[in-house]
Amino acid sequence: MSKEVLIVSSSPRKGSNSEMLADAFAKGAREAGHSVETVRLREKQLGFCKGCLACLKLGRCVIQDDAVDITAKMHDADVLVFATPVYYYSVCGQLKTMLDRANPLFDSDCAFTEAYLLSTAAEDEPATFDGAKTAVQGWVDCFPRCTLAGTVFAGGVNDAGEIAGHPALEQARRMGMEI
Repeated sequence: MSKEVLIVSSSPRKGSNSEMLADAFAKGAREAGHSVETVRLREKQLGFCKGCLACLKLGRCVIQDDAVDITAKMHDADVLVFATPVYYYSVCGQLKTMLDRANPLFDSDCAFTEAYLLSTAAEDEPATFDGAKTAVQGWVDCFPRCTLAGTVFAGGVNDAGEIAGHPALEQARRMGMEI
């Protein structure tokens, strides 16, 4: 059965390593017959959540920027994929801001039941990824029908494009095929 896949790529760098992981996942998902849309947060205007909680009454954020449209896309997707570089042992600020701004999804009838996390870092220690995974798992846990269905971490890559040839690219492609 074909699924609607939304990839939220959060790196501020064009051609970044995490963006290349996202592209590999997208390629695999398309090969498997799924519909894929990638949103690159570096191309969007996102303000910080004000904590007003008006979204829980209105069903949308009161801040009129690109996060409103992205949140609507997240609501309707069957599968969410978050791609992020690891900054200071967690997700980058752009992804954290988007996850905060997706608060209108809380307690709504979202379509998504699976989420995936694709991440890269300059440091290659396995524990480097733990904070990023915890951050996304914490968000996913707020949606009882959703599970963090898979993760890919590529450490030891810093400069944009340095991930070329890394086994994580094929792992992400295969994961996309298997959703």
